[in-house]
Amino acid sequence: MSDERTIAVVGGGLAGAKAVEAVRDEGFEGRLVLLTAEQRLPYERPPLSKGYLQTGEGLDDATVHPQSWYDEHQVDLRLGATVTELDTKGHQVVLDGGETIAYDLALVATGAEPRHLSLPGADLDGVLYLRTVEDSDRLRAAFTEGARVVIVGGGWIGLETAAAAREAGAEVTVLETLELPLVRVLGPTIAQVFADLHREHGVDLRTGVSVEAFEGEGRVSGVRLADGTVLPADVVVVGIGAVPRVGLAEAAGIDVDDGIITDEHGRTSDQDVYAVGDVARFAHPSFPARIRVEHWANALNHPAAVAAAMLGKDAAYDDLPYFFTDQYDLGMEYVGLASPDDEVVVRGDLKAREFIAFWLRDGRVLAGMNVNVWDVVDDVKALIRSGKAVDPKRLADPAVPLTDLLQ
Repeated sequence: MSDERTIAVVGGGLAGAKAVEAVRDEGFEGRLVLLTAEQRLPYERPPLSKGYLQTGEGLDDATVHPQSWYDEHQVDLRLGATVTELDTKGHQVVLDGGETIAYDLALVATGAEPRHLSLPGADLDGVLYLRTVEDSDRLRAAFTEGARVVIVGGGWIGLETAAAAREAGAEVTVLETLELPLVRVLGPTIAQVFADLHREHGVDLRTGVSVEAFEGEGRVSGVRLADGTVLPADVVVVGIGAVPRVGLAEAAGIDVDDGIITDEHGRTSDQDVYAVGDVARFAHPSFPARIRVEHWANALNHPAAVAAAMLGKDAAYDDLPYFFTDQYDLGMEYVGLASPDDEVVVRGDLKAREFIAFWLRDGRVLAGMNVNVWDVVDDVKALIRSGKAVDPKRLADPAVPLTDLLQ
């Protein structure tokens, strides 16, 4: 190798694995190190709350690259390597065993982790979270016929795990503090679709409630609500959102604010440190304020632009946020970024759960969600990118092709 530089990538999830791939694709011939605290090859996380959670199958397909790929591309992949310090002054990362790795450029891809509850009994056995393969395995083992599963939080993880538990025959209760699950993301009209979906599949969905404590001797046996109600539980799943893993960057003096702050190229406040994926709050040409995106597509695609920028190209990431979910017989894709207070226009049949929902502000489409309607994401993206005001009546009319709204 003629390039004497070293690039160290901290974090071995999807974003980290795609970053080293992109760095090599850009022609970098120097030393490339990928550090991950997990003992597994980097893998994609969506199956952990979807197919893998239900069946225990498909993990090989979720692995980003086999070991042979890292060997062939001369990537020094370190499994079980916990980074304890990002020493920006010394240009080195420090591992928990004391080893140091000098770098010329560092890329932080530490992702996000589940937000934890600090309540009495939160440390009892059987109070579970979901982030890793091992977490998913524990949940699947607990989701048995007749098991009493209480899920705290009605967000995407909460609802996906609820669906998996119900399909395994468990008795499921979902607890949500707001009036509807997902209402902070989707607004009341579309959130109601998901509430109805889960209730129709036998979930005891309780809204407007809060948890006061977990009860049990050594292992959880119940969940006590603020009104004194105690719900029996064999297992509890806590899914109340995620927090970006900014600790290394913050300790290094790098600017953070609900994520590591970066420019449009992924560069942080330290010129030799970049951030990518769930942990990065980055400037995006389509939005007035920086955004942080905790979804698979961002971890998949963001690294290519950041890797190019690290190696001197004028590259910026401009993909629109995208995510998907599968719950029972409902499949959904969402693209864009909107507020739950934005105007909602529905094309299709809400009751049949076959529709496209659009979120509009000042007549412009900011986001779209297709439910059991397929091959429309590109058209929705085009509407968003156009920035044009559209006629809500035509937007709601299935007889009007979406492409006609761009004319």
